[in-house]
Amino acid sequence: MDKLVITGQNRLHGKVRISGAKNAAVAVIPAALLANSKVKIENLPLISDVYRYGAILRSLGAKVEFNHHKGIMEIDPKIKDPLNPPYELIKKLRASYYLLGVLLAKYGEAQVSLPGGCDIGSRPIDQHIKGFEALGAKIELEHGMIKAKASKLKGAQIYLDVVSVGATMNIMLAATLAEGQTIIENAAKEPHIVDVANFLNAMGARVKGAGTDVIKIQGVDRLKGCTHMVIPDQIEAGTYMIAAAATGGDVVIENVIPKHLDPVSAKLREAGMKIEEDGDYIRVRGVQKPKNVNIKTLPYPGFPTDLQQPITAFLSIANGTSIVTETVWESRFKHVDELKRMGANIKVEGRSAIIEGVECLSGAPVRATDLRAGAALLIAALTAEGQTEIFDVYHIDRGYQQIDAKLRNIGADIYRVNGDYLKSVAK
Repeated sequence: MDKLVITGQNRLHGKVRISGAKNAAVAVIPAALLANSKVKIENLPLISDVYRYGAILRSLGAKVEFNHHKGIMEIDPKIKDPLNPPYELIKKLRASYYLLGVLLAKYGEAQVSLPGGCDIGSRPIDQHIKGFEALGAKIELEHGMIKAKASKLKGAQIYLDVVSVGATMNIMLAATLAEGQTIIENAAKEPHIVDVANFLNAMGARVKGAGTDVIKIQGVDRLKGCTHMVIPDQIEAGTYMIAAAATGGDVVIENVIPKHLDPVSAKLREAGMKIEEDGDYIRVRGVQKPKNVNIKTLPYPGFPTDLQQPITAFLSIANGTSIVTETVWESRFKHVDELKRMGANIKVEGRSAIIEGVECLSGAPVRATDLRAGAALLIAALTAEGQTEIFDVYHIDRGYQQIDAKLRNIGADIYRVNGDYLKSVAK
């Protein structure tokens, strides 16, 4: 297994370019199956989740060509066997549940095993099922398998009991080919939902309101192929912003949509950082010692839960006491024990982490327990005195394209042991 070795206390400086958004990519790729002709997706990140989705589509019989150098995937959506996506790939990919909405809409039937992904707490799909049933589908759960069937989906008014990105997206995908109008109330508003809606509309769908809490979808008979460019990854961008701040660096983060990062910029400014933004870049200039801040994660446009773990690592070296409250996932503090191995002073009480800033962290062997926990450990390692080894790097590779190479290009002392990045993510 790969590991990352980092020698800390090198100030980051220079420019880093952000890849396409993971959370958009893993919905756009299966959504391509809704079309009746070839789809071209550009600006895809070279991450393991993208490769796995390509493999899943191939296993269903679709023709998939992926240009690894340009991040372009071309998909011929004609598939032979919509009912048997491979369990070995599905179990490693949380976003595999988007196949339910897509296959149910196009073929009237879907059969997908319960999805995998990071263990960050209970992530039920009850809101997905509620939406599909409202559209007229019959759902059965058998031996870890979700079976959905409908002769013809019909539009409905659906109120989500909780704001759920996955359920919003999945219902939106299913409703594109349903008969009549579907209205999703209390919908999630994340940027990648808007991106997927734009992709669907480019294929001929009629989706309005994405980015607000009410989305309306007027079903159409068929969708056509198109070319779509995935938006930049706000979470990757936020991670590099926090890394620059943590090392007292001066980094220009390119290919971003600054508006998507407003809550991150606001908290970093509050911590004493200098943030400049213009067009498609953000410049972060750090200070010698950040100030303490309090943070509460919230659905977009609040502070993103996916950056809670990285910001916790940053605050572990801030002056004073910070409190980070996690309102989205109940088990998203598994990185804390690993940070403590590096000298962090953090106490978890319920859904809050109380962080007493220390003068300096120390390098240690640590293990990434999930994707964003891995990013948090990287940030901690960049600031730490001495050498840190991070194991279970495959978690990090699920969401960050060549993060070791990108960090090295802006001054980090980091290298990968026992593996080639592209070969490891393409397995």
